[in-house]
Amino acid sequence: MNFKTETTTFKQTACSTTCANRCKTLTTIHSAVPSSVSSSFFGRKPLRLTFKSNRPQGTQRSRCLKVKTEASGDAGKNDRRRVVVTGMGVVSCFGNDVDTFYDSLLAGKSGVKEIETFDTSELTTKFGGVIENFDHEGFIVPKMARRLDAYIKYILVSAKKALESAGLGEGNREGLDLFRCGALLGSAFGGFDIFATSVEVLENSGPRKMNPFCIPFAITNMGSALLAMDVDFRGPNYAPSSACATGNHCIIQAMNHIRNGEADVMLAGSSDAALLPIGIAGFSAAKALSKRNDDPAAASRPWDKNRDGFVMGEGAGVIVLEELEHARARGAPILAEVLGGAFTCDAHHMTEPNPTGEGVTMCIGKALQNARVTSDEVDYVNAHATSTPAGDLAEYRAICNALAKEDGSSSFKMNATKSMTGHLLGAAAAVEAITVIKAMNTGWVHPNLNLEDPEDEVDVSKLVGPEKEQLDVRVGISNSFGFGGHNSCLVLGKFSD
Repeated sequence: MNFKTETTTFKQTACSTTCANRCKTLTTIHSAVPSSVSSSFFGRKPLRLTFKSNRPQGTQRSRCLKVKTEASGDAGKNDRRRVVVTGMGVVSCFGNDVDTFYDSLLAGKSGVKEIETFDTSELTTKFGGVIENFDHEGFIVPKMARRLDAYIKYILVSAKKALESAGLGEGNREGLDLFRCGALLGSAFGGFDIFATSVEVLENSGPRKMNPFCIPFAITNMGSALLAMDVDFRGPNYAPSSACATGNHCIIQAMNHIRNGEADVMLAGSSDAALLPIGIAGFSAAKALSKRNDDPAAASRPWDKNRDGFVMGEGAGVIVLEELEHARARGAPILAEVLGGAFTCDAHHMTEPNPTGEGVTMCIGKALQNARVTSDEVDYVNAHATSTPAGDLAEYRAICNALAKEDGSSSFKMNATKSMTGHLLGAAAAVEAITVIKAMNTGWVHPNLNLEDPEDEVDVSKLVGPEKEQLDVRVGISNSFGFGGHNSCLVLGKFSD
C-alpha cells in the first residue's frame, strides 16, 4: 500500500508533540507571523516540516490528537493593531439588558419554559428558551417593526444597544469615518418565520397574495444591511452563516478587518428567531431535541448522563469592536480585548461531530496560536455544550486535550450557558462571547444547571458547580460548532496595557 506524506510550511520556531498512540506526529507553531513581517525580524528562517501519517491514502483518519501551544514572548507583540470591545448588546430570554442577562445567569435561573405563542399539541417538544414581551420601542419605527422578521428586530435592538453602551449612540457618531465603520451581523436561519408564512400564503392563496417583503426579510444578510442603513456605517458589511458557529465567524472576521487596517469600528454578532413550529418540527425529525416536556427547565443538561437532546432558544448578541488607539482617542470604555480566534472543519458528517475531537482540538490550538497565548494561560472556557449525547463528550475530550499541561493537569474552569438559555443556534456564539466578557468584568462565572449525574469520564473539578463561582478570568475562550462540521474558537482577554 502507498502511504500518504503530508508537508506543511510554517514560519517561526516550532515545537512538536506526538499523540498518545503514536499514530501521528503533529507540529504546531509558537505564534502566527503575518506575511508582511520578514522572518529575519525574529532572527529565524521559515521552517519546513514533513510528517508521515500511518494510514493508506483515501482511508478515514482515526487518530489521537494533542495540540501544544507555546507563547512567542514579546516577539511581534506590537506588530499588529489591537482590537478591543467597547460596547455590548443582547436580546435574550432574560430580557434586553446585558447586566440583567448576566445577573440571571449568575443566579442560576432557567429561561426555558413551555411555549405559549403557538399551538404545540402535535409537536413532540413543547418548550424552549422563549423570548417574551420583547421591547423594541425607541429602536425600530412602528411601521417597520410590523413588517420585519424577528431575527432582524433582534439584530437592530442589540446592535443599537451595543452602540449606546460604547458611547456611539444616536447623536454621538459625528467624528467617525463612516467608511471605516462596518458590521458583520449573521444568522443561521435568517427570516425563517416570514419565509414559512409566505410559503403557506403561496399554497393557500396563490402568488398574487404574496408579501413583497418575503425575500428581502428572509435572507440572512438583511439584518446587517438594515442596521448599516440605520446608523450609516459604510465600511465592510456582510453576514457569515455557518449554522451555530455563525457568531464566532462574524466576530473573528470583524476583528481581522480591524487588524488588517480596513476598519476602525465594527459591529459583530448574530441573531436567530427559529423557535417556530417548522423549526421544532424539523429538529425533532432529526431526533436532535430534548423531549422532557414534564420539566422544561431541567431539559438542557450538558455533560449529564440523562441528557436527551438540545433545547431550542432564540435571541441575539452584538459587540462593538474597535481599534485600541481609536477607542482611547475618544475615551471609550474598554471592556475586553479580542486576542484571536480560528476555524476548522471536521469534514466528517452533516450533523454529528467527529468523535475523536480532532477538529476541535486543532481549532483551539490554532486560536491560541493566533491570540499569542499559551494553553496554560486559559482560565475559563465557555463550552459549546448543547446537551446532546455525542457532542458534549467529543468537545470535552478535545478541550482537555488542547489545554492539558505537560503533567496532564489543567487549571481552567468550564461552564455551559445553554444549560439556562437553551441553544440560540446562530446567535449562541455572540451571546456567549458577551458571557465571557461579563465574567472578566465581574470576576464571577455562572453555574452549570442540571448537572446531577455527570458522565463518568467528566472531571467535575474542571466544571463550575451548581452555584456561581469567583474566578479571575484573564484569558477566556468560547467554542461554537455548527452543523456541517464547522468549528470555531474565540479567544478573549482582560484588557491591560
